[in-house]
Amino acid sequence: MQFYTYDPADFYDELFVAKGQPRPDATLLIERINGLPPEELQRRQQVAQQALLKLGATFNVYGDNRGTERIFPFDVIPRVVSAQEWTEMEKGLKQRIYALNCFIADIYDSQKIVTDGVIPLELIASAKGFLKPCIGLKPPGGIWCHITGTDLVRDKDGQWYVLEDNLRCPSGVSYVLENRRVMKSSFPKLFETIAIRPVDDYPSHLLETLLNLAPANLADPTVVVLTPGIYNSAYFEHSFLAQQMGVQLVEGRDLVVTDGYLQMRTTKGLQRVDVIYRRIDDDFIDPLVFRSDSTLGIPGLTEVYRNRRVAIANALGTGVADDKVIYAYVPEMIRYYLKEDPILQNVPTYLCWEEKQLNHVLANLDKLVVKCANESGGYGMLVGPHATQSQREEFAQLIKANPRNYIAQPTLCLSRVPTIIGDRFEGCHVDLRPYILYGKDIYVHPGGLTRVALKKGSLVVNSSQGGGSKDTWVLAN
Repeated sequence: MQFYTYDPADFYDELFVAKGQPRPDATLLIERINGLPPEELQRRQQVAQQALLKLGATFNVYGDNRGTERIFPFDVIPRVVSAQEWTEMEKGLKQRIYALNCFIADIYDSQKIVTDGVIPLELIASAKGFLKPCIGLKPPGGIWCHITGTDLVRDKDGQWYVLEDNLRCPSGVSYVLENRRVMKSSFPKLFETIAIRPVDDYPSHLLETLLNLAPANLADPTVVVLTPGIYNSAYFEHSFLAQQMGVQLVEGRDLVVTDGYLQMRTTKGLQRVDVIYRRIDDDFIDPLVFRSDSTLGIPGLTEVYRNRRVAIANALGTGVADDKVIYAYVPEMIRYYLKEDPILQNVPTYLCWEEKQLNHVLANLDKLVVKCANESGGYGMLVGPHATQSQREEFAQLIKANPRNYIAQPTLCLSRVPTIIGDRFEGCHVDLRPYILYGKDIYVHPGGLTRVALKKGSLVVNSSQGGGSKDTWVLAN
Protein backbone atom coordinates (compact mmCIF):
# COMPACT_ATOMS: atom_id res chain seq x y z
CA MET A 1 0.00 0.00 0.00
CA GLN A 2 1.30 3.42 -0.96
CA PHE A 3 0.04 6.99 -0.95
CA TYR A 4 0.59 7.80 -4.64
CA THR A 5 -3.10 7.41 -5.51
CA TYR A 6 -4.48 8.90 -2.29
CA ASP A 7 -6.58 11.99 -2.96
CA PRO A 8 -7.57 14.27 -0.05
CA ALA A 9 -10.22 15.77 -2.35
CA ASP A 10 -11.88 18.94 -1.10
CA PHE A 11 -11.25 18.28 2.60
CA TYR A 12 -8.64 19.56 5.02
CA ASP A 13 -6.28 16.61 5.27
CA GLU A 14 -3.92 16.35 8.26
CA LEU A 15 -1.13 14.75 6.20
CA PHE A 16 -1.60 16.08 2.65
CA VAL A 17 -1.99 19.54 1.15
CA ALA A 18 -3.14 18.03 -2.15
CA LYS A 19 -2.85 14.76 -4.04
CA GLY A 20 0.79 13.71 -4.03
CA GLN A 21 1.82 16.71 -1.90
CA PRO A 22 2.46 15.87 1.78
CA ARG A 23 2.41 18.58 4.41
CA PRO A 24 6.00 19.55 5.30
CA ASP A 25 5.84 17.98 8.77
CA ALA A 26 4.48 14.71 7.34
CA THR A 27 6.89 14.35 4.40
CA LEU A 28 9.30 11.90 6.05
CA LEU A 29 6.42 9.76 7.34
CA ILE A 30 4.87 9.56 3.87
CA GLU A 31 8.20 8.73 2.24
CA ARG A 32 8.88 5.90 4.70
CA ILE A 33 5.45 4.36 4.22
CA ASN A 34 5.73 4.63 0.44
CA GLY A 35 9.09 2.86 0.70
CA LEU A 36 7.71 -0.22 2.48
CA PRO A 37 7.49 -3.50 0.52
CA PRO A 38 4.05 -4.49 -0.82
CA GLU A 39 1.66 -5.78 1.88
CA GLU A 40 4.09 -4.77 4.67
CA LEU A 41 1.90 -1.93 5.96
CA GLN A 42 -1.13 -4.19 6.25
CA ARG A 43 1.00 -6.74 8.10
CA ARG A 44 2.08 -4.09 10.60
CA GLN A 45 -1.53 -2.99 10.97
CA GLN A 46 -2.57 -6.54 11.85
CA VAL A 47 0.33 -6.96 14.27
CA ALA A 48 -0.57 -3.68 16.00
CA GLN A 49 -4.20 -4.72 16.43
CA GLN A 50 -3.14 -8.11 17.83
CA ALA A 51 -0.76 -6.38 20.25
CA LEU A 52 -3.57 -4.18 21.59
CA LEU A 53 -5.71 -7.30 22.02
CA LYS A 54 -2.96 -8.95 24.09
CA LEU A 55 -2.56 -5.77 26.15
CA GLY A 56 -6.27 -5.96 26.95
CA ALA A 57 -7.03 -2.46 25.59
CA THR A 58 -10.79 -2.95 25.50
CA PHE A 59 -13.95 -1.02 26.19
CA ASN A 60 -17.47 -2.10 27.11
CA VAL A 61 -20.64 -1.29 25.17
CA TYR A 62 -23.79 -1.12 27.26
CA GLY A 63 -26.79 -3.04 25.96
CA ASP A 64 -24.82 -4.87 23.26
CA ASN A 65 -25.81 -8.54 23.13
CA ARG A 66 -22.69 -9.46 21.15
CA GLY A 67 -20.62 -9.30 24.32
CA THR A 68 -19.46 -6.75 26.83
CA GLU A 69 -15.81 -6.25 25.83
CA ARG A 70 -14.56 -4.93 22.51
CA ILE A 71 -11.15 -3.96 21.17
CA PHE A 72 -10.90 -0.26 20.35
CA PRO A 73 -10.06 -0.31 16.59
CA PHE A 74 -6.65 1.20 15.87
CA ASP A 75 -5.12 2.53 12.66
CA VAL A 76 -1.34 2.75 12.26
CA ILE A 77 -1.35 5.91 10.09
CA PRO A 78 -0.75 8.63 12.71
CA ARG A 79 -1.92 12.21 12.88
CA VAL A 80 0.94 14.75 12.85
CA VAL A 81 0.73 18.10 14.70
CA SER A 82 3.49 20.65 14.21
CA ALA A 83 5.33 22.11 17.19
CA GLN A 84 4.16 25.63 16.36
CA GLU A 85 0.53 24.59 16.07
CA TRP A 86 0.69 22.66 19.33
CA THR A 87 2.15 25.64 21.20
CA GLU A 88 -0.84 27.78 20.24
CA MET A 89 -3.30 25.01 21.05
CA GLU A 90 -1.65 24.50 24.44
CA LYS A 91 -2.07 28.20 25.29
CA GLY A 92 -5.74 28.06 24.32
CA LEU A 93 -6.43 24.99 26.42
CA LYS A 94 -4.73 26.45 29.50
CA GLN A 95 -6.76 29.62 29.11
CA ARG A 96 -9.99 27.66 28.77
CA ILE A 97 -9.41 25.37 31.76
CA TYR A 98 -8.47 28.29 33.99
CA ALA A 99 -11.69 30.11 33.04
CA LEU A 100 -13.81 26.99 33.56
CA ASN A 101 -12.32 26.50 37.01
CA CYS A 102 -13.11 30.14 37.86
CA PHE A 103 -16.67 29.58 36.69
CA ILE A 104 -17.26 26.44 38.76
CA ALA A 105 -15.77 28.04 41.87
CA ASP A 106 -17.96 31.11 41.31
CA ILE A 107 -21.31 29.40 40.82
CA TYR A 108 -20.87 27.30 43.97
CA ASP A 109 -20.04 30.46 45.91
CA SER A 110 -21.11 34.05 45.21
CA GLN A 111 -22.35 33.53 41.62
CA LYS A 112 -20.97 36.88 40.45
CA ILE A 113 -21.19 35.81 36.82
CA VAL A 114 -24.95 35.47 37.27
CA THR A 115 -25.51 38.72 39.15
CA ASP A 116 -23.44 40.56 36.51
CA GLY A 117 -25.78 39.25 33.81
CA VAL A 118 -23.32 37.13 31.85
CA ILE A 119 -25.16 33.82 32.29
CA PRO A 120 -28.87 33.52 33.22
CA LEU A 121 -29.55 31.96 36.61
CA GLU A 122 -32.19 29.68 35.11
CA LEU A 123 -29.56 27.94 32.97
CA ILE A 124 -27.36 27.22 35.99
CA ALA A 125 -30.25 26.09 38.18
CA SER A 126 -31.66 23.80 35.48
CA ALA A 127 -28.32 22.18 34.60
CA LYS A 128 -28.33 18.51 35.62
CA GLY A 129 -24.71 18.79 36.70
CA PHE A 130 -25.35 21.69 39.08
CA LEU A 131 -25.47 20.11 42.54
CA LYS A 132 -26.93 22.14 45.39
CA PRO A 133 -25.09 20.03 48.03
CA CYS A 134 -21.83 21.39 46.56
CA ILE A 135 -22.69 25.03 47.29
CA GLY A 136 -20.09 26.37 49.70
CA LEU A 137 -17.59 23.56 49.10
CA LYS A 138 -13.92 24.60 49.13
CA PRO A 139 -11.76 22.01 47.37
CA PRO A 140 -7.99 22.02 48.06
CA GLY A 141 -6.25 24.94 46.41
CA GLY A 142 -9.53 26.15 44.96
CA ILE A 143 -9.12 23.68 42.09
CA TRP A 144 -12.24 21.89 40.85
CA CYS A 145 -11.32 20.46 37.44
CA HIS A 146 -8.11 18.50 37.96
CA ILE A 147 -8.41 16.25 34.89
CA THR A 148 -10.09 17.47 31.71
CA GLY A 149 -10.46 16.03 28.23
CA THR A 150 -11.37 18.78 25.76
CA ASP A 151 -12.61 17.68 22.34
CA LEU A 152 -11.22 19.67 19.42
CA VAL A 153 -12.07 19.52 15.72
CA ARG A 154 -10.56 21.15 12.68
CA ASP A 155 -12.89 22.55 10.02
CA LYS A 156 -12.40 22.77 6.26
CA ASP A 157 -10.66 26.13 6.70
CA GLY A 158 -7.97 24.51 8.86
CA GLN A 159 -9.07 26.32 12.03
CA TRP A 160 -9.40 24.49 15.33
CA TYR A 161 -12.66 24.65 17.26
CA VAL A 162 -13.64 23.34 20.70
CA LEU A 163 -16.44 20.83 20.29
CA GLU A 164 -17.06 20.13 23.98
CA ASP A 165 -15.48 19.98 27.42
CA ASN A 166 -15.35 16.80 29.51
CA LEU A 167 -14.79 17.50 33.19
CA ARG A 168 -16.68 14.78 35.04
CA CYS A 169 -14.77 11.58 34.27
CA PRO A 170 -12.94 12.11 30.96
CA SER A 171 -11.77 8.82 29.50
CA GLY A 172 -9.46 7.61 26.75
CA VAL A 173 -5.96 8.52 27.91
CA SER A 174 -5.03 4.86 28.40
CA TYR A 175 -5.46 4.33 24.65
CA VAL A 176 -3.10 7.26 24.02
CA LEU A 177 -0.39 5.45 25.99
CA GLU A 178 -1.05 1.99 24.60
CA ASN A 179 -1.34 3.26 21.00
CA ARG A 180 2.08 4.89 21.33
CA ARG A 181 3.62 1.73 22.77
CA VAL A 182 2.34 -0.26 19.82
CA MET A 183 3.42 2.36 17.27
CA LYS A 184 6.97 2.47 18.64
CA SER A 185 7.29 -1.27 18.18
CA SER A 186 5.67 -1.12 14.71
CA PHE A 187 7.80 1.76 13.37
CA PRO A 188 10.92 1.95 15.57
CA LYS A 189 13.11 3.63 12.92
CA LEU A 190 10.59 6.44 12.43
CA PHE A 191 10.76 7.25 16.13
CA GLU A 192 14.56 7.33 15.88
CA THR A 193 14.38 9.73 12.93
CA ILE A 194 11.48 12.07 13.72
CA ALA A 195 11.49 14.19 16.89
CA ILE A 196 8.14 13.16 18.40
CA ARG A 197 7.22 14.34 21.89
CA PRO A 198 6.80 11.40 24.30
CA VAL A 199 3.51 10.58 26.02
CA ASP A 200 4.48 7.79 28.42
CA ASP A 201 5.03 10.14 31.37
CA TYR A 202 1.30 10.90 31.74
CA PRO A 203 0.81 8.60 34.77
CA SER A 204 3.59 10.39 36.69
CA HIS A 205 2.03 13.78 35.89
CA LEU A 206 -1.38 12.46 36.95
CA LEU A 207 -0.01 11.12 40.24
CA GLU A 208 1.74 14.43 40.91
CA THR A 209 -1.57 16.24 40.30
CA LEU A 210 -3.37 13.96 42.75
CA LEU A 211 -0.67 14.18 45.42
CA ASN A 212 -0.91 17.96 45.16
CA LEU A 213 -4.40 17.68 46.68
CA ALA A 214 -3.25 15.98 49.87
CA PRO A 215 -2.58 18.02 53.02
CA ALA A 216 1.00 19.29 53.10
CA ASN A 217 1.67 17.73 56.53
CA LEU A 218 1.17 14.16 55.28
CA ALA A 219 4.48 12.44 54.57
CA ASP A 220 3.03 9.56 52.54
CA PRO A 221 -0.59 10.24 51.47
CA THR A 222 -2.70 7.36 50.18
CA VAL A 223 -4.19 7.78 46.70
CA VAL A 224 -6.78 5.43 45.19
CA VAL A 225 -8.61 5.11 41.89
CA LEU A 226 -12.35 4.62 42.48
CA THR A 227 -14.08 2.55 39.79
CA PRO A 228 -17.71 1.47 39.43
CA GLY A 229 -16.41 -2.02 38.61
CA ILE A 230 -15.65 -4.40 35.78
CA TYR A 231 -18.83 -3.67 33.81
CA ASN A 232 -18.05 0.02 33.35
CA SER A 233 -17.19 0.95 29.75
CA ALA A 234 -13.78 2.32 30.80
CA TYR A 235 -12.79 -0.32 33.35
CA PHE A 236 -9.64 -1.18 31.39
CA GLU A 237 -8.52 2.41 31.78
CA HIS A 238 -9.27 2.53 35.50
CA SER A 239 -7.15 -0.55 36.20
CA PHE A 240 -4.44 0.57 33.76
CA LEU A 241 -3.98 4.00 35.36
CA ALA A 242 -4.00 2.58 38.89
CA GLN A 243 -1.33 0.08 37.91
CA GLN A 244 0.77 2.73 36.12
CA MET A 245 0.62 5.09 39.11
CA GLY A 246 1.28 2.31 41.62
CA VAL A 247 -1.91 2.98 43.62
CA GLN A 248 -4.86 0.85 44.66
CA LEU A 249 -7.87 0.33 42.39
CA VAL A 250 -10.96 0.24 44.61
CA GLU A 251 -14.72 -0.03 44.39
CA GLY A 252 -17.19 1.60 46.75
CA ARG A 253 -17.52 -1.59 48.78
CA ASP A 254 -13.79 -1.42 49.56
CA LEU A 255 -14.20 1.93 51.33
CA VAL A 256 -16.00 3.00 54.49
CA VAL A 257 -16.41 6.22 56.45
CA THR A 258 -15.43 5.77 60.09
CA ASP A 259 -14.20 8.12 62.81
CA GLY A 260 -14.75 11.03 60.42
CA TYR A 261 -12.30 9.76 57.80
CA LEU A 262 -12.48 7.69 54.65
CA GLN A 263 -10.90 4.28 55.24
CA MET A 264 -9.93 1.46 52.88
CA ARG A 265 -10.40 -2.15 53.85
CA THR A 266 -7.13 -4.09 53.60
CA THR A 267 -5.88 -7.47 54.79
CA LYS A 268 -4.14 -5.61 57.63
CA GLY A 269 -7.21 -3.66 58.68
CA LEU A 270 -8.47 -0.19 57.82
CA GLN A 271 -6.16 2.31 56.14
CA ARG A 272 -6.92 6.01 55.76
CA VAL A 273 -7.46 7.31 52.19
CA ASP A 274 -6.39 10.89 51.46
CA VAL A 275 -7.06 11.37 47.73
CA ILE A 276 -9.62 9.74 45.43
CA TYR A 277 -9.30 9.80 41.65
CA ARG A 278 -12.93 9.03 41.06
CA ARG A 279 -14.30 7.49 37.88
CA ILE A 280 -17.86 7.47 39.20
CA ASP A 281 -20.42 10.13 38.33
CA ASP A 282 -21.62 12.43 41.11
CA ASP A 283 -25.08 10.87 41.24
CA PHE A 284 -23.69 7.52 42.40
CA ILE A 285 -20.85 8.53 44.70
CA ASP A 286 -22.74 9.01 48.00
CA PRO A 287 -26.20 7.47 48.50
CA LEU A 288 -26.80 9.64 51.59
CA VAL A 289 -26.63 12.81 49.48
CA PHE A 290 -27.33 11.92 45.86
CA ARG A 291 -29.00 8.77 44.50
CA SER A 292 -30.18 6.75 47.47
CA ASP A 293 -30.34 3.55 45.38
CA SER A 294 -26.66 3.68 44.44
CA THR A 295 -24.60 0.66 45.45
CA LEU A 296 -21.45 2.02 43.81
CA GLY A 297 -20.56 4.84 46.18
CA ILE A 298 -19.62 5.37 49.80
CA PRO A 299 -22.24 6.52 52.33
CA GLY A 300 -21.01 9.62 54.15
CA LEU A 301 -18.22 10.49 51.68
CA THR A 302 -19.63 13.97 50.96
CA GLU A 303 -19.46 14.96 54.63
CA VAL A 304 -15.84 13.82 54.90
CA TYR A 305 -15.09 15.76 51.72
CA ARG A 306 -16.84 18.87 53.01
CA ASN A 307 -14.70 18.67 56.17
CA ARG A 308 -11.60 18.52 53.94
CA ARG A 309 -10.51 15.17 55.32
CA VAL A 310 -10.34 13.64 51.85
CA ALA A 311 -9.71 15.17 48.43
CA ILE A 312 -11.61 14.14 45.29
CA ALA A 313 -10.56 14.60 41.69
CA ASN A 314 -12.46 15.83 39.87
CA ALA A 315 -14.29 17.77 42.55
CA LEU A 316 -17.97 17.01 43.05
CA GLY A 317 -20.15 19.33 40.97
CA THR A 318 -17.77 19.86 38.04
CA GLY A 319 -20.29 18.22 35.71
CA VAL A 320 -22.15 21.52 35.44
CA ALA A 321 -19.45 22.62 32.97
CA ASP A 322 -20.06 19.52 30.80
CA ASP A 323 -23.55 20.79 30.02
CA LYS A 324 -23.59 21.66 26.32
CA VAL A 325 -25.73 24.74 26.96
CA ILE A 326 -23.21 26.03 29.51
CA TYR A 327 -20.47 25.23 26.94
CA ALA A 328 -21.89 27.95 24.68
CA TYR A 329 -20.98 30.56 27.32
CA VAL A 330 -17.31 29.56 27.79
CA PRO A 331 -16.02 32.37 25.49
CA GLU A 332 -17.92 34.83 27.71
CA MET A 333 -16.43 33.20 30.80
CA ILE A 334 -12.94 33.78 29.41
CA ARG A 335 -13.70 37.44 28.76
CA TYR A 336 -15.39 37.84 32.15
CA TYR A 337 -12.82 36.15 34.41
CA LEU A 338 -9.59 36.69 32.45
CA LYS A 339 -10.35 39.91 30.55
CA GLU A 340 -8.97 38.19 27.42
CA ASP A 341 -10.33 37.06 24.08
CA PRO A 342 -10.57 33.28 23.61
CA ILE A 343 -7.60 31.72 21.83
CA LEU A 344 -9.63 28.65 20.84
CA GLN A 345 -13.08 29.30 19.42
CA ASN A 346 -16.29 27.38 20.15
CA VAL A 347 -18.24 25.83 17.32
CA PRO A 348 -21.06 28.32 16.54
CA THR A 349 -23.98 27.17 18.69
CA TYR A 350 -27.74 27.74 18.68
CA LEU A 351 -29.46 27.57 22.07
CA CYS A 352 -32.92 26.09 21.73
CA TRP A 353 -34.10 27.64 25.00
CA GLU A 354 -34.12 31.02 23.22
CA GLU A 355 -37.25 31.27 21.08
CA LYS A 356 -35.68 32.95 18.05
CA GLN A 357 -32.84 30.42 17.92
CA LEU A 358 -35.30 27.57 18.50
CA ASN A 359 -37.33 28.60 15.45
CA HIS A 360 -34.16 28.72 13.34
CA VAL A 361 -33.15 25.23 14.49
CA LEU A 362 -36.56 23.71 13.78
CA ALA A 363 -36.57 25.26 10.31
CA ASN A 364 -33.09 23.95 9.49
CA LEU A 365 -32.89 20.47 11.01
CA ASP A 366 -31.71 19.09 7.67
CA LYS A 367 -28.56 21.24 7.89
CA LEU A 368 -27.67 21.11 11.61
CA VAL A 369 -26.26 18.74 14.20
CA VAL A 370 -28.53 18.67 17.28
CA LYS A 371 -27.18 17.51 20.65
CA CYS A 372 -28.74 16.71 23.98
CA ALA A 373 -27.23 18.87 26.73
CA ASN A 374 -26.00 16.03 28.95
CA GLU A 375 -25.48 13.01 26.72
CA SER A 376 -22.07 11.71 25.65
CA GLY A 377 -20.60 8.91 23.56
CA GLY A 378 -22.44 10.01 20.43
CA TYR A 379 -25.84 9.32 21.97
CA GLY A 380 -28.76 11.76 22.01
CA MET A 381 -27.58 13.36 18.78
CA LEU A 382 -29.08 14.07 15.37
CA VAL A 383 -26.81 14.65 12.37
CA GLY A 384 -29.41 16.42 10.27
CA PRO A 385 -27.94 16.00 6.75
CA HIS A 386 -27.55 12.25 7.31
CA ALA A 387 -30.90 11.71 9.09
CA THR A 388 -34.20 10.60 7.60
CA GLN A 389 -37.23 12.86 7.55
CA SER A 390 -38.91 10.77 10.25
CA GLN A 391 -35.83 11.04 12.47
CA ARG A 392 -35.81 14.81 12.05
CA GLU A 393 -39.53 14.99 12.88
CA GLU A 394 -38.98 12.88 15.98
CA PHE A 395 -36.19 15.18 17.15
CA ALA A 396 -38.30 18.24 16.48
CA GLN A 397 -40.87 16.94 18.96
CA LEU A 398 -38.16 16.23 21.56
CA ILE A 399 -36.78 19.76 21.18
CA LYS A 400 -40.21 21.38 21.47
CA ALA A 401 -40.96 19.34 24.61
CA ASN A 402 -37.74 20.41 26.36
CA PRO A 403 -35.93 23.25 24.56
CA ARG A 404 -33.47 23.78 27.45
CA ASN A 405 -32.09 20.31 26.85
CA TYR A 406 -30.86 20.87 23.27
CA ILE A 407 -28.33 22.84 21.29
CA ALA A 408 -27.66 22.84 17.56
CA GLN A 409 -24.52 23.49 15.55
CA PRO A 410 -23.67 23.72 11.86
CA THR A 411 -22.41 20.51 10.29
CA LEU A 412 -18.66 21.00 10.23
CA CYS A 413 -16.54 19.54 7.47
CA LEU A 414 -14.17 17.74 9.86
CA SER A 415 -10.57 17.27 8.81
CA ARG A 416 -9.48 13.85 7.65
CA VAL A 417 -6.49 11.55 7.95
CA PRO A 418 -5.59 8.71 5.55
CA THR A 419 -6.79 5.47 7.10
CA ILE A 420 -6.36 1.83 6.09
CA ILE A 421 -9.72 0.50 4.90
CA GLY A 422 -9.34 -2.95 3.37
CA ASP A 423 -6.52 -2.79 0.81
CA ARG A 424 -6.49 0.98 0.27
CA PHE A 425 -6.26 4.35 1.98
CA GLU A 426 -9.41 6.36 2.58
CA GLY A 427 -9.73 9.78 4.17
CA CYS A 428 -11.63 9.40 7.45
CA HIS A 429 -12.85 12.23 9.69
CA VAL A 430 -11.11 12.76 13.02
CA ASP A 431 -11.29 14.78 16.21
CA LEU A 432 -8.71 15.23 18.97
CA ARG A 433 -9.03 14.97 22.76
CA PRO A 434 -6.00 16.44 24.57
CA TYR A 435 -5.80 15.85 28.34
CA ILE A 436 -5.21 18.74 30.72
CA LEU A 437 -4.08 18.35 34.33
CA TYR A 438 -4.57 21.15 36.86
CA GLY A 439 -2.33 20.82 39.91
CA LYS A 440 0.25 23.36 41.00
CA ASP A 441 0.16 24.53 37.38
CA ILE A 442 -1.92 23.69 34.33
CA TYR A 443 -0.24 20.99 32.25
CA VAL A 444 -1.37 19.96 28.74
CA HIS A 445 -0.19 16.49 27.78
CA PRO A 446 1.34 16.57 24.27
CA GLY A 447 -0.94 14.99 21.73
CA GLY A 448 -4.07 13.34 22.99
CA LEU A 449 -6.52 10.81 21.63
CA THR A 450 -7.22 11.12 17.92
CA ARG A 451 -10.55 9.40 17.32
CA VAL A 452 -11.43 8.42 13.77
CA ALA A 453 -14.83 7.74 12.17
CA LEU A 454 -14.29 4.37 10.48
CA LYS A 455 -17.72 4.22 8.82
CA LYS A 456 -17.53 5.69 5.32
CA GLY A 457 -18.68 9.32 5.31
CA SER A 458 -19.46 9.28 9.04
CA LEU A 459 -18.76 12.26 11.28
CA VAL A 460 -19.27 10.28 14.53
CA VAL A 461 -15.93 9.24 16.01
CA ASN A 462 -17.10 7.72 19.32
CA SER A 463 -15.98 4.17 20.03
CA SER A 464 -19.52 3.19 21.00
CA GLN A 465 -20.66 4.28 17.53
CA GLY A 466 -18.06 2.38 15.51
CA GLY A 467 -15.12 4.78 15.77
CA GLY A 468 -11.46 3.93 16.25
CA SER A 469 -8.26 5.73 17.18
CA LYS A 470 -4.86 6.81 15.89
CA ASP A 471 -1.57 7.80 17.47
CA THR A 472 -1.07 11.58 17.69
CA TRP A 473 2.43 12.82 16.93
CA VAL A 474 3.24 16.25 18.34
CA LEU A 475 6.57 17.22 16.86
CA ALA A 476 9.29 18.73 19.02
CA ASN A 477 10.89 22.03 18.07
